[in-house]
Amino acid sequence: MVVNSVHWFRKCLRLHDNPALQEALNGADTVRCVYILDPWFAGAANVGINRWRFLLEALEDLDSSLKKLNSRLFVVRGQPTDVFPRLIKEWNVTRLTFEYDPEPYGKERDGAIIKMAQEFGVETVIRNSHTLFNLDRIIEMNNNSPPLTFKRFQTIVSRLELPRRPLPTITQQQMDTCRTDIAADHDKLYSIPSLEELGFRTRGLAAAVWRGGESEALDRLNKHLDKKVWVANLEHPRVNTCSLYASPTGLSPYLRFGCLSCRVLYYNLRELYMKLRKRSSPPLSLFGQLLWREFFYTAATNNPNFDHMQGNPICVQIPWDQNPEALAKWAEGRTGFPWIDAIMTQLRQEGWIHHLARHAVACFLTRGDLWLSWESGMKVFEELLLDADWSVNAGSWMWLSCSAFFQQFFHCYCPVGFGRRTDPTGDYIRRYVPVLKDYPTRYIYEPWNAPECVQKAANCLVGVHYPKPMINHAEGSRLNIERMKQVYQQLSHYRGLSLLASVPTIQEEAEPPMTDESQNGSGPDSPGAALADHQAPGCPAAPDSSSRPAPPPPACRPPPDAAAAAAPSCSFRHNVLLPAPAPAAAASSRRKGFSRKPRRSYRPRAARAGGPPPPPPPPRDEQRRDRRREQRVEEKMEQEDEEEEEEEEPEEHMEEEGEELRQ
Repeated sequence: MVVNSVHWFRKCLRLHDNPALQEALNGADTVRCVYILDPWFAGAANVGINRWRFLLEALEDLDSSLKKLNSRLFVVRGQPTDVFPRLIKEWNVTRLTFEYDPEPYGKERDGAIIKMAQEFGVETVIRNSHTLFNLDRIIEMNNNSPPLTFKRFQTIVSRLELPRRPLPTITQQQMDTCRTDIAADHDKLYSIPSLEELGFRTRGLAAAVWRGGESEALDRLNKHLDKKVWVANLEHPRVNTCSLYASPTGLSPYLRFGCLSCRVLYYNLRELYMKLRKRSSPPLSLFGQLLWREFFYTAATNNPNFDHMQGNPICVQIPWDQNPEALAKWAEGRTGFPWIDAIMTQLRQEGWIHHLARHAVACFLTRGDLWLSWESGMKVFEELLLDADWSVNAGSWMWLSCSAFFQQFFHCYCPVGFGRRTDPTGDYIRRYVPVLKDYPTRYIYEPWNAPECVQKAANCLVGVHYPKPMINHAEGSRLNIERMKQVYQQLSHYRGLSLLASVPTIQEEAEPPMTDESQNGSGPDSPGAALADHQAPGCPAAPDSSSRPAPPPPACRPPPDAAAAAAPSCSFRHNVLLPAPAPAAAASSRRKGFSRKPRRSYRPRAARAGGPPPPPPPPRDEQRRDRRREQRVEEKMEQEDEEEEEEEEPEEHMEEEGEELRQ
């Protein structure tokens, strides 16, 4: 019997570790490699030009590799359900192979293709190569439901066998066992389109920072593995200015498009670690970012509404605001906060931003400042981010907005202090917000506080050449924390236990001066700097552009003491928002990062000031019940804090190279 195989490329755009392609070659007389390009999808607004350029470059690299094996890539335009019936008849196809897609949309699409193939008598062969583990097996081991905490996910994964070893790259010898019929007009019928043909304007388009393709991916992997120290010692270098720029060893877009096999990366890291550490087994933390990817894939695989609030069983229904104008300012980098605007500008220009930069802009859009839905931010990332993966993108946005997976909503990134800790000199701002390039370092993160003479000297007046801050961060974040507290208080009551009794409150005090991070050890990747509070030291309250005038010149400013007294601040303990430092006597009252509430007094202020007598205290039995109830709540909060800290560890303590794997 003649076997005519067609391999359908989707996410795994590579020849190495491609088990579905290997199945297409086994015993086949002819084989054709197909990529289906949906013209409607090409014109959709949810995919930006950088993502399309990366995809087309990956297809060109794949076609070039197939040419060396006396084959070609057949790029066909249309919907899969329309394309395959025609190709099956034209090429007399008897076998169709493709990799398993774990996402709900992919499973529904593939189900329709399998049914169609059966009607034509075509054999379908599906193999998994896009994830490390069998996601259905993980769900089965968790009582047939996806684990919704990273700690639980790690526990299950630790009980599984190691991922299957990757398959070798397709060789000339394998391809010689079958043939590919290539017509003379192949380039006319099955060519890879250009950006112009897809309707994009390329005039003025900057050169690609990330070049797509398997060849580039493998080259980056080799460079990545050359940095052996962090693999052997699991060192966690500080995040600095250089971390904010695209790295020549970054791998996340290549994992997303399947130009690089996650199993190849996994086993290269594992074997290098064992070689350098004398055969000792590597810890799970070495593969932290790959496991986060698997975690979100597992959570999404059976949830078709994973990218929506409505109908999503794991998503907290938070009443977000609707403000298209504010959303546009955020997406276009016109918020008036240089740190946020620089990040969004880099994202739009290059298609990639550092994972902590993603945290900062996501927090700013949602629970930190603007109180807009994570769904809106997810769509912007889906358009602009090269490594935007449906499962990982939606899961990350739910996590960062405290809509799922993570409930410590009092963690909030300061759009001034957090950036200043990461890039104290402001070079990152000057690169991506060039209108501020002549500002002194002192004012580069808060140009609205610069005297008018400084603004004129920099040829950039706030409100004229650069926008005023679109929101008062100190007030907005404080209001949003209260909103989140109410949402979770209601959720806690619904579950039958008030879990938020110990949520720390916000206290306004004089703002301490900025200190040198090199002296106090609070580097940008330390626990204190990793999660900046709503009004961290060095993050003065931004003026409200709609109600506050521009900062007065130095001669008209209030005295330093008055200005300091008006600036609220907070400090850090174990990544938890706390009131600013109190006198030393109060320091011992803190537990696990929380500020203890003062002992209750049943004597109101009016009575202490000579007012009416206080009401009688409650009965002693009631007081004991209250104390026991508070003790139970504190014990539960302490237990949850420990679990959250363990779950957060892979995210907050990443290797410099490992950070680039997060999608």
